[in-house]
Amino acid sequence: MRAIRFHKTGDPDVLQIDQIPDPSPAAGQVLVAVKAIGVNPYEAYIRSGKYPTQLPLPAILGNDAAGVIERVGDGVTHWKRGDRVYTSQCVTGAYAELTVCDAKHVHALPAHVSFAQGAALNVPYATAYRALFHRAETKPGEWVLIHGASGGVGIACVQFAAAHGCKVIGTAGSTRGLELVKNEGAHHAFNHREDGYINGIAKLCASADGGGVDVIVEMLANVNLDHDLSLLAKFGRVVIVGNRGRIEIDPRQTMGKELSILGMQLWAAGEKPLHEAHEAIVAGLEAKTLRPVVGTELPMDAAAQAHRQIMEGAAHGKIVLIP
Repeated sequence: MRAIRFHKTGDPDVLQIDQIPDPSPAAGQVLVAVKAIGVNPYEAYIRSGKYPTQLPLPAILGNDAAGVIERVGDGVTHWKRGDRVYTSQCVTGAYAELTVCDAKHVHALPAHVSFAQGAALNVPYATAYRALFHRAETKPGEWVLIHGASGGVGIACVQFAAAHGCKVIGTAGSTRGLELVKNEGAHHAFNHREDGYINGIAKLCASADGGGVDVIVEMLANVNLDHDLSLLAKFGRVVIVGNRGRIEIDPRQTMGKELSILGMQLWAAGEKPLHEAHEAIVAGLEAKTLRPVVGTELPMDAAAQAHRQIMEGAAHGKIVLIP
């Protein structure tokens, strides 16, 4: 099979197409014929050597793919050849024409959801679910700000929060991004590249219970966290999903309003919370309240280009590779 591997860490050009033997599923595993691959920022960090956890080299990146079951291992009874699935963890890596997964880490992909959309599910939608419902314990009727809402995780947050009955505000950095955020369910959208947008959000929420936003999902804490604290209502919560550096904040802002700053990492959840997240994702797909947005499709051998693009920070939906 063809696979994207890197033999050393470095810039995106270390990613290369290799021809390697087809993998085989062991007992309790399935072999998936990959039709689409989701690209995530953490994969770029691993490739660069800047992620806390590194893979043995040469390595195949990724856990997010969609395709069809090609073969099942011994003891697997609830999947069969030809089933449409998306993956949440790949034993042999997702950046390939075939991948092996434990049977519990593949999930049903409804017929109306494309393979490209399926590849956009795992990291973005599981992260969104955990941020909103596990960490922030978001309730219907609350004001929710998605700070950086036009990327994969941001869109997932907008859709989950809107379906949950929240009042949703999203930010983006372009007219196209703002239109996307509104189309996916945000009630209000602000351009975070414009001066004064923080004041605009504050004015919008001034009459809300508590005088501010109840929950903020933050994609770039090193830029926004201090502003986030000023926007939160009493007992408000900010969940840090993304960060690319240090920031100075005024902790006094957290005191009078008893604010919470909550970190999260998807992989820290453990099996039970992640299983819950994927049950919610599949249910949302079936109900059509969740609609993954694919912004860019590239051939698999353009993985280096995808890594450059995802780190530019001007996302409009998910970047997907097609084998």
